[in-house]
Amino acid sequence: MKRGQIWVETVIYTLIALVMIGLVLSYVGPRVEELQDKSLIEQSIALIKDIDSTLLTMGGTGNQRLIELGIKKGSLKIDGVNDELFFEIESKYTYSEPGIPIEHGVVIINTEKRGKFNRVTLLRNYSLVYNITYDGEDKSKTLNKASLPYKLSILNKGGSPPVIDFSIK
Repeated sequence: MKRGQIWVETVIYTLIALVMIGLVLSYVGPRVEELQDKSLIEQSIALIKDIDSTLLTMGGTGNQRLIELGIKKGSLKIDGVNDELFFEIESKYTYSEPGIPIEHGVVIINTEKRGKFNRVTLLRNYSLVYNITYDGEDKSKTLNKASLPYKLSILNKGGSPPVIDFSIK
């Protein structure tokens, strides 16, 4: 009789422990995901600022730089038509107040609420400073998440305003 009671108590304690672990994970899991998204957004801001600082230090006509871009989530759009870099990520983290763009240095950040997710966009406009092209043409290229980093080539072709040509190597 006592052996049966010991096994029943063991099973009940195990179930209670599993339920408590499940409750903790149901609360902690989304918080960890939000923190990861916040980190990815901040890394993306730093990435756009790195590209920006590279453009500012390029030098004269014919100068070329190579940058490695690691995109773990979201997408980077090189928009040659509007002369801008545009990064977009779907996130559970609310980076800024939805609907109100904020400036983070040279980067404009906007958060839009979409159901239980947020669409966070980072924008760097070069229309007053550079003529951005992709592979020598005024066209757009979207770089999506990838397991390996992209090798982005930036070439100063000169002119007024300077033509900055992006390409993937």
